[in-house]
Amino acid sequence: MFVSEKLGQYTADFHTAAVSDNVIHHAKRALVDWYGALLAGYPMAPTPMVEKSLALELDQGRARLPLGRAASTRAAALINGTASHTAEVDDIYREAIYHPGAPTFSAAMAVGQALNVNGMAFLKASIAGYETSTRIGRTMGRTHYKHWHNTGTVGTFGAATAAAYLLGLNAVQTANAIALSATFAAGLQQAFKLDSLAKPLHSGRAAEAGVTAALMAQQGVISSLDVFEGEVGLGRAMSNGPDWTHALDDLHAQFNITSMTFKNHACCGHTFAPIDGALTLQQQHGIAAENIDRIIIATYSPAIAVAGNTNPTTAPEARFSIPFVVATALIHGSVRLAAFDSERLTAPAIRALMSRIELQVDPAADSKFPGQRSAQVTIITRDGKEHLMLQPTRKGDPDMPLTDVELNDKFIELAVPVLGGERSAALSEALWRMEGAGDLSAMC
Repeated sequence: MFVSEKLGQYTADFHTAAVSDNVIHHAKRALVDWYGALLAGYPMAPTPMVEKSLALELDQGRARLPLGRAASTRAAALINGTASHTAEVDDIYREAIYHPGAPTFSAAMAVGQALNVNGMAFLKASIAGYETSTRIGRTMGRTHYKHWHNTGTVGTFGAATAAAYLLGLNAVQTANAIALSATFAAGLQQAFKLDSLAKPLHSGRAAEAGVTAALMAQQGVISSLDVFEGEVGLGRAMSNGPDWTHALDDLHAQFNITSMTFKNHACCGHTFAPIDGALTLQQQHGIAAENIDRIIIATYSPAIAVAGNTNPTTAPEARFSIPFVVATALIHGSVRLAAFDSERLTAPAIRALMSRIELQVDPAADSKFPGQRSAQVTIITRDGKEHLMLQPTRKGDPDMPLTDVELNDKFIELAVPVLGGERSAALSEALWRMEGAGDLSAMC
């Protein structure tokens, strides 16, 4: 069987597969995290622009946007997929260098609302999307990430799987939906190297493309089922021709949704180990930001390639600037959404500290990427003292996870500015009980 056929069979069989309470709980953790990201990003550019551009597809259909506006299934997937990747607070599967929640849940919610499915069906569809796409992303590997934005490419498969599951497609139809998704998979890293609003669109387009592929497969559209391992297939065109032989070996034994990273800072995940290490040194040694003479951050090379901007001028650029977020953390104690307000972007104290931050590639950290995200942080104070530590992982990674309470607090922090306190609390409670919901009406 080809990879697409194996994934199609897995998804079709998943309807009758038993799922443990532990896996369901982890799916709900991912759901709570995704919905917080969705609400945070909904008022932020480019989401309102995307919504206006799709006006002809709104105020109709059974799918919903975050504040309840009706939308066609595909428009809801596109807008919600964009919104939930905009604030840079969505989840990560680190081995695939990929944010699965934004495209997968956005597709599942759009199709699920259109079909009026129950909460358990919605969760199982989303789990299936996480399991198939994370394995594709893991196999495509670091070589794929050199030029491509994995959330735009790999996310298409998560969305297609979730949509196919909810549409009740059989194994052959699902295999074709996944194979068709390879034709739609896109998202260039160059699209966010300069000031740009394109990056969140990768997730939105992945969600919409996956839904479209599943709907087409439902109507009999087929694709080359060897699209992953074929001579001119995805693996060779977008990576280094990886060996797919054992890519799915753990598909029935391990649920990757139980090994998610949930962000503890409102910025690019590549900046987290430097932030965590700098804050730990500051707290351990009582270092005041104004007493810092120099900071050296040594980490893996993709972190510097993606988030090494030394002179960000806009919020999207600042979210991908290790110097900016580390300086912000040391001066203000955290990196939340407020860190990217206009007054912070030009704050003299932040700019002054940024100028004293040096970035280096650490070969040891680089050799462990993407499975481990570490940084060595050295702070040299004005009195000549040198403080050094290795930050081996990131707060929020599977080996240093956010608790359910911390995850819920993050949700409330992101939701309250959009929904208010009472509605946010009610929504939180509904999300944590999603497996028992008769429909998805509580989400919008």
